[in-house]
Amino acid sequence: MNGMHERIEMTQDNTDLTNKNGADELALDIQFNKARSALLALQNHDGHWCFPLEADCTIPAEYILMMHFMDEVDIALENKIARFIRSKQDQVHNGWPLYYGGDFDISCTIKSYYALKLVGDSPEEPHMVRAREAILKRGGAARANVFTRLLLAMYQQIPWRGVPVVPSELILLPSWFPFHLSKISYWSRTVMVPLSILCTLKAKAVNPRNIDIRELFTVPPEQETNYFPKAETRLKRFFMGVERILSRVEPRVPEFLRRYSIRRAERWTLERLNGECGIGAIFPAMVNAYQALALLGYSDDHPDRVLCRDALKGLLIDDGEQAWCQPCTSPVWDTVLSGLALQEDPGTDQKPIHTAMDWLLTKQVLDEAGDWRDKCPRLPGGGWAFQYANPHYPDLDDTAAVAWALVQAQTSENARTYEQPLMRAANWLAGMQSSNGGFAAFDIDNTYHYLNEIPFADHGALIDPPTSDVTARCIGFLSLYGESRHQQAVQQGIAFLLREQEANGAWFGRWGTNYIYGTWSVLEALRLAKLDVNHFSIRRAVQWLKSIQREDGGWGETNDSYFDQQQAGRFETSTSFQTAWALLGLMAAGEVNSQSVSDGVKYLLRSQSAEGLWEEPWFTAPGFPRVFYLKYHGYSKYFPVWALARYRALTWEHKE
Repeated sequence: MNGMHERIEMTQDNTDLTNKNGADELALDIQFNKARSALLALQNHDGHWCFPLEADCTIPAEYILMMHFMDEVDIALENKIARFIRSKQDQVHNGWPLYYGGDFDISCTIKSYYALKLVGDSPEEPHMVRAREAILKRGGAARANVFTRLLLAMYQQIPWRGVPVVPSELILLPSWFPFHLSKISYWSRTVMVPLSILCTLKAKAVNPRNIDIRELFTVPPEQETNYFPKAETRLKRFFMGVERILSRVEPRVPEFLRRYSIRRAERWTLERLNGECGIGAIFPAMVNAYQALALLGYSDDHPDRVLCRDALKGLLIDDGEQAWCQPCTSPVWDTVLSGLALQEDPGTDQKPIHTAMDWLLTKQVLDEAGDWRDKCPRLPGGGWAFQYANPHYPDLDDTAAVAWALVQAQTSENARTYEQPLMRAANWLAGMQSSNGGFAAFDIDNTYHYLNEIPFADHGALIDPPTSDVTARCIGFLSLYGESRHQQAVQQGIAFLLREQEANGAWFGRWGTNYIYGTWSVLEALRLAKLDVNHFSIRRAVQWLKSIQREDGGWGETNDSYFDQQQAGRFETSTSFQTAWALLGLMAAGEVNSQSVSDGVKYLLRSQSAEGLWEEPWFTAPGFPRVFYLKYHGYSKYFPVWALARYRALTWEHKE
């Protein structure tokens, strides 16, 4: 039947291909096969997928700032990046937001303005005037966040007293101390250690064109007395007091101790350089490491400098007239989610999926060194990282998703090939469960919440506590894997999830926007755990998903829901990926025949592009809720395919 459908030419628009009682069977077959073919066409020859991963204009602006910091200015490249930054300026508030359509963000706007001025934009050009006025209206550049002020200090735009003390001696603190590297998240660790070298040595940007942004301050920077916002809690006031003491003590650290701590920070950084993927495989850490090596005297052609430079260049996306920089790459995540989507259609050629699984097998992190071993030194490795390579930091979410896909891809022919990787993955995940029953992204029991109150952590994301979405993926896979030795971990994980359910029936989404993502993740896990679909928590979640469905049949949720829970499940429009999440969640809860699912499928069919996939401008996930957001360009491609494939398979199953 599929072959016949593929030969039928579509002679009417997508809207006409659905009927009142549900998605028309013929339309569904035609459009699903078109989407599947389009997704497969984007698969690389070695089996993996990798879609662009976009952040706000902070990252492209920082790339320009990095080139001027190092006096390594590529004029053609900086002009391409500048075109990209200009194109993203909001025409309502005149600044740059953290996601398209979002509110003005002063730090992103300051960095974007500075980057454009470095490239050569005159402060008197209309777009610069509008941005400057918007910054000054909100208190000026002194009101920027810590990371922006640190950059301004290195560019000698503000005095060093305007930033928190980040001494290299932090690396010498013992593990029992209230602050220790193992107590903060992997992303904070990899950013902070090379940054401590820059701060200790009071790094100065070369700034070859000698560009300043004094016009962005309401008072001269050296006269500003209020770089730190007023502490609103007793704990914040305590840490502000500690900060004031440190700022007086830090210049008096004995020289021998300073040299020793810098060497330790240097060695820590070098051990984690991670080849052409860079330290932590994330842009902020890579920039800090690159600049720190230069400050430590590494020559331009030193192999470690070259590795850092190549890693940074590897994040660039050049669209011809414009260019921009990714915060990192997402090949493992894109590959496994594409694979899971296509596995929902078992009646078609599975060879591309097995090729993808074979590629994923080559990326498993086994016996390599990793920071997670600080807490679990005797636990054998078995995880996967998010990026092409990041062996120090395997990711529990990726590991659970890859292992889930491998279980579903098992056949009699490949069972022995998959057996050992799956066992290692399951044992590693179970061993990484936190004491509250949940699972975090990278660490175990990384729950030192008081650290988010220190002045350095004004982004509120210094730690990596367990979350519902990651926990869901982990217990979902462990349930599917089915080994009795992991059942206690599964039960503890389910108990964690039931405790985490919100009063409205939804679950918070830490790594996807937001409650729709979290709710889908948990309902999917409870399906794999075979929890009765009539369970009270499942019915509450179903009721919530149905209650937020939009009139057009789709679902959408704004990133503003991270600020205001009243915005949960609300947005100005439906989106393909959030509609897919809601559909997958409802179908996991046994709702395949409901009107809500039928309407959601019809929305996806109507909104599909002529090329077969879906294209949308919306940011799809937080890097850090409230302060940093991401657009996974693959989410509007493989998630709708996944939802349509499952709907198609389940409706055929019911007919049979």
